[in-house]
Amino acid sequence: MKLFKGKKTKNTCCNRALNQETLQKATLKQSTGSRIKILGSGCAKCVALEKRVIEGLMQLGIHERVDHITDFAEIASYGVMTTPALVIDEKIVVYGKVPTSDEIHVLLKKAGY
Repeated sequence: MKLFKGKKTKNTCCNRALNQETLQKATLKQSTGSRIKILGSGCAKCVALEKRVIEGLMQLGIHERVDHITDFAEIASYGVMTTPALVIDEKIVVYGKVPTSDEIHVLLKKAGY
């Protein structure tokens, strides 16, 4: 199966690594996805929310993947118009703000973590 179309380049180590990374990302998109998602453009608040969620999971001793969705069409499909937003089990639990670490712990525990 050919993934890339267009100009051929030398098969250097960097190109192979890039192709493998692109393939891994494509595979992740096709998977069922994680239970926890951050919706946002990648601004400072979105990054802060992602960092706090990951820290909260680590403090609870949980190893869970956190997806960061930046595609505006996909964000809009959740009905979110104000980012950042935190989605757990396909339910929006927070949007428009970065919750405190304590609030994130409460949200994670309510979700069964």
